[in-house]
Amino acid sequence: MTSVQGTAVDIPTEDGVADAYLAHPGDGAPRPAVLLFQDAFGLRPQLRSMADRLAEAGYTALVPNVFYRHGRAPVFELPEFIDPSARPEIFEKIMPVMQSLTPELAMRDAGAYLRWLAERPEVAEGPVALTGYCMGARLSLLTAGTYPDRVAAAAGFHGGRLATDTPDSPHLVAGNITAELYFGHADDDPSLPPEQIERLAAALTEAGVRHHCEVYDGAPHGYTQADTASYHREGDERHWAALLDLLKRTF
Repeated sequence: MTSVQGTAVDIPTEDGVADAYLAHPGDGAPRPAVLLFQDAFGLRPQLRSMADRLAEAGYTALVPNVFYRHGRAPVFELPEFIDPSARPEIFEKIMPVMQSLTPELAMRDAGAYLRWLAERPEVAEGPVALTGYCMGARLSLLTAGTYPDRVAAAAGFHGGRLATDTPDSPHLVAGNITAELYFGHADDDPSLPPEQIERLAAALTEAGVRHHCEVYDGAPHGYTQADTASYHREGDERHWAALLDLLKRTF
């Protein structure tokens, strides 16, 4: 097993400094970069462990705190095991923060993350890959369309609101995307109903984007997050297989 080095880092942005977690193989050699976009609960041990797993597989992984404008991580006080049905007040705090991260702000930040990665000695030259979870799947899609020359592959898992009927819906960037995309949708997900799944696939197909989208039967929204009540082991294992396969095809 590859040894891993994980480090807390700070990333200058146009609006301040984003704290983040960087994981890479312990030999320090430059490796292809994977930018991991968080779920709504934010940068925490679970996401650091996911970055470590990517580093074990031979990549340099960066997990920024996309809510940095509201403070350094942890932005929210979270229990070790997150069960929103038992603690509804968690989302009462999270929703306003999520809504404050507009696509414009998020993509300005994404540019800063990509520039920072390009200057790191732990990162190989060339484009990067993206993966995102929950709200992070939306950020992954938007980043692939906003910075097509910097993104070789992008994945999203149990994403929500990926193809709405609003003028800032993420699927509308499909025409700009040059990366290969993969989406593993949650089963029976209120945040991504069948009509949005169909709209996303149609937009990617029409734009000629290489992509694969599938619904993970029985896997609820949040299925990859082992520190939450939504965790679904089978769905999580399927997610890792799909993500690592995408990365192997990319780099």
